[in-house]
Amino acid sequence: MIHLSHILQMQLTKLIVFDLDFCVWKPEMYQLQGPPQLKNMRSLQVKPKRNQRKNKSMQTTSSLPNRPNTNQKGMILTDRTGTPITVFEGASLALSEINQWKRDESIDYEIRVAIASCTNEPAWARKCLSHLVVDDGSTLSSCFDHIEIRPGDKRNHFESL
Repeated sequence: MIHLSHILQMQLTKLIVFDLDFCVWKPEMYQLQGPPQLKNMRSLQVKPKRNQRKNKSMQTTSSLPNRPNTNQKGMILTDRTGTPITVFEGASLALSEINQWKRDESIDYEIRVAIASCTNEPAWARKCLSHLVVDDGSTLSSCFDHIEIRPGDKRNHFESL
């Protein structure tokens, strides 16, 4: 298996472009019920369904991340209904590896990392970028050198890039 760092060192790559919706995170912006908001993980517990036996303790929903995934301690990012917005594990690992490579002063090669994302809610996407973190603790926004988020088609994004 070739690691990303080996590809970069071979100087084959000059620009890596990520889409956001269902590539870096889920759910997609159009699926959110209202803008993203930070919520305390402890406040996002759900009661058992009516047809389940009553239990004195609250049950956490299986869709919650197993650890805080934002730059705010103990907080996660959700829509107004409590649906969590989470970074895919593979995207988190890839971005963390790219960050590590970019910090390595022994590598004399410049690579740019960008976003090309079409959405009708660019402000929501930017809020997600500013709060969600990857495995190395970096916010998503700090992982990218150029960000193209707006309605429209990707051709305009790539022309700008």
